[in-house]
Amino acid sequence: MTAVGIDAVEIWTGKLSLDLPGTFAPQKGEDPEKYTKGLGLNASSFPDSYEDIVTMAANAAYRLMERKGLTPDDIGRIDVATESAFDNSKPVSTYVAGCLEQVYDGDFHHANKGERKFACIAGTQSLDDAYNWIKAGRNRGRAALVIATDTALYARGDAGEATQGAGAVAMLITEEPSLVELSTEQGYGSADETDFLKPNQQFPSVDGKRSVQVYLARMREALEDFESVAGASHPDQYAYIPFHTPFPGMVRKAGLLAYRHMIRDTAIEDDLADEIGRQPREEAFDDADAYHEAVREYMDALKGTETYQEWYAETIDPTLTISREVGNWYTGSVHVARISALKHGYENGLDLAGSKLLVGSYGSGAQAEGHAETVCEGWHEELEALDIDARLESRYDLTWEDYEEIHDVHNHDLDVDIDARTTPEDEFVFDGWGRMGERKYRFAE
Repeated sequence: MTAVGIDAVEIWTGKLSLDLPGTFAPQKGEDPEKYTKGLGLNASSFPDSYEDIVTMAANAAYRLMERKGLTPDDIGRIDVATESAFDNSKPVSTYVAGCLEQVYDGDFHHANKGERKFACIAGTQSLDDAYNWIKAGRNRGRAALVIATDTALYARGDAGEATQGAGAVAMLITEEPSLVELSTEQGYGSADETDFLKPNQQFPSVDGKRSVQVYLARMREALEDFESVAGASHPDQYAYIPFHTPFPGMVRKAGLLAYRHMIRDTAIEDDLADEIGRQPREEAFDDADAYHEAVREYMDALKGTETYQEWYAETIDPTLTISREVGNWYTGSVHVARISALKHGYENGLDLAGSKLLVGSYGSGAQAEGHAETVCEGWHEELEALDIDARLESRYDLTWEDYEEIHDVHNHDLDVDIDARTTPEDEFVFDGWGRMGERKYRFAE
């Protein structure tokens, strides 16, 4: 059976950075540790005045194609996942193709193009679409380009303002991939929810407490559904478990929930029984509230064990390194978590080829998906080619006044013109408006 998966990735982060403990917290009159320890964030990335979801997507794709020596003829499909689109008809993928055609001979006229929307899970759904397209034999030997791109802005003063971020992740999906092979088995957890939505508005309406509950409930359902086809999961089975990461503090909750589920009826639960007891079983309780309270007490105790903390430090925490410095990228967040995990393996000299990842994607509204990935033999060379740290370090540090101006520039309800904080070089930039109100782009040498 032909292996299909991610052959290469590239990241394009917004070129501006907001220091949360140093700049944001003092303006809010709050303890910096609310952000660094509570949310788990150090900084947020933002697009400069000439950047948007198209430029970030096109620049990530361009870097990927250049590094892999690809031409438009090599690409049979371009799927863009975003929840920041500015047109309800024309997909972002057409803009991206138009940008790339400015720098390549040939065109993408025979590539299928689309746009996926299901909050933050749309990037994984686009990955699934590309996988199925290749598995069905409809690709004619060509690769798929999947791009997750978002500008995750909240209204000024909103509780989610500290979790903002902007960036794009481009992924090349091929047969016989170099990075990770996707599993055939998937699991889903989905329900009609209103935890986070944007009814004809740019900035989201969020029920924060409800959103956390829905995220965890759908993730649990997805894991159970995945196990129904792939078999029971065990904590030692996976080198890393990248989750959708709106902020690292959310993943701390998801990691604990997943660990409790996976150790149930295992030797790990038996070994911990003398220290914290066994997991509560629902059938042992006549009252649902008493059962749920017992579960909460068990999870609090589990979180404090050395066994869990060591597992979390090895399996979950490495997936959060990049997220801490860029904030929430919506559709790109889980894919940033995957890169962060593999980056950790590369930097620590780990032999990951053949090891497994368990990827937990989520989108409000709401749906979660779980699937496994196998790290391929060429993963080390792919990670070596990425310059993520250099790109993060090169970002322009925003003052509070800078932040206020740049937020207004990207507010669709405002017409604000400011000087760019950075100078574009060999990249696509926003270049004004066309005759029908469309956004125009050019390649800046």
